[in-house]
Amino acid sequence: MSPTRRHVLAGAAGAAAGACLLAACGASGAESPSGASPEGGEDAGDGAGEGGGGGALTALADVPVGGAVLVTSASGLRVLVAQPAEGEVVAYSAVCTHQGCTVAPDGAELVCPCHGSVFDLATGDALQGPATGALAPFGVRVEGGDVLEA
Repeated sequence: MSPTRRHVLAGAAGAAAGACLLAACGASGAESPSGASPEGGEDAGDGAGEGGGGGALTALADVPVGGAVLVTSASGLRVLVAQPAEGEVVAYSAVCTHQGCTVAPDGAELVCPCHGSVFDLATGDALQGPATGALAPFGVRVEGGDVLEA
């Protein structure tokens, strides 16, 4: 039995809806209501962190003790590099677990500008919603004064 026109059109409509949903979830240039963009967000500033595979994300001296910096990995991922205590370095994906906006450092906190979620600097855990999940860990190591991708 060959498919009817109705079956073909229904399948095409379903595929188009799925493609739109995927594009909306992963669009790197889409703007959120507050102006922060999901996943591709605002520039880290001086271009720190843009380099070849496993290269330096940033200089350790550029990460404030008790604070964090937003950088871009060699593969284009937005990463928060934090130094909760002197010499202790951790990193997380900057993608908010609520709706994918770019989380940014704000003093001793990591804050999502889209809906106000707040994350713990030392653990990446959600402290204030609407996000309930922790930021995904990102492997880093310190070598020669630089924070490198692990």
